[in-house]
Amino acid sequence: MGRAYQNRKDSMAKTSDAKAKVYSKYGREIYVCAKSGGFDPAGNLALRGMIERAKKDQVPSHVIEKAIEKAKGGAGEDFSLARYEGYGPGNCMVIVECLTDNPNRTFGDVRLCFTKTKSKIGTQGSVSHMFDHSAIFVFDGDDEEATLEALMEADVDVNDIENEDGKISVFAPNTEYFKAKQALMEMGVADFDVDEIQFLAQSMSPVEGDDVAMFEKFMDMLNDLDDVQNVYHNAELAES
Repeated sequence: MGRAYQNRKDSMAKTSDAKAKVYSKYGREIYVCAKSGGFDPAGNLALRGMIERAKKDQVPSHVIEKAIEKAKGGAGEDFSLARYEGYGPGNCMVIVECLTDNPNRTFGDVRLCFTKTKSKIGTQGSVSHMFDHSAIFVFDGDDEEATLEALMEADVDVNDIENEDGKISVFAPNTEYFKAKQALMEMGVADFDVDEIQFLAQSMSPVEGDDVAMFEKFMDMLNDLDDVQNVYHNAELAES
């Protein structure tokens, strides 16, 4: 599989506006995690992982606490997951994940990003079959065999495991996320470099020439949308 997973943090927030968007996106995800799975991170592994990622991305504690308190209140926005698929500049494949309280608005906003960059939004399933929906964990370690043994003893279906530069990477089906994380924590893993569910492209698609600038514009437009949480793609940009 190779180390082809995409980190959410492709570019650091360099302005206050960009930071505000990062805080808003994490706040929304933490709110949804807490509302659906419980407010205590010790008993809600998805919430715990989300809080850890937020802290690594330098999201202030008050933003995290406010999102959890909002979920406890029970009122507020009723966000739902919306996922859009299509073909971006250079005919690369793209999956856009959103959390929205207004699906019609979100669809219109995402579709505009496609149409304004000569891209084509598709139907559900049009490209996702070319991605693996995977739980990914990366942490310090060098004992690949012990890690695999612990996961197998916990009856986790492991897709792949890698050991490189003092880091172990574990790939499992997205449905195995909670079981895999619990097994890794029980074997002593306390801190994860990566702890999330992503769509991993099964093959990459070169994007070259004028399509590179158009692809960057496409990504900027999507990342500017408040409802967009993650963008996955198989684009491999040619170096200028």
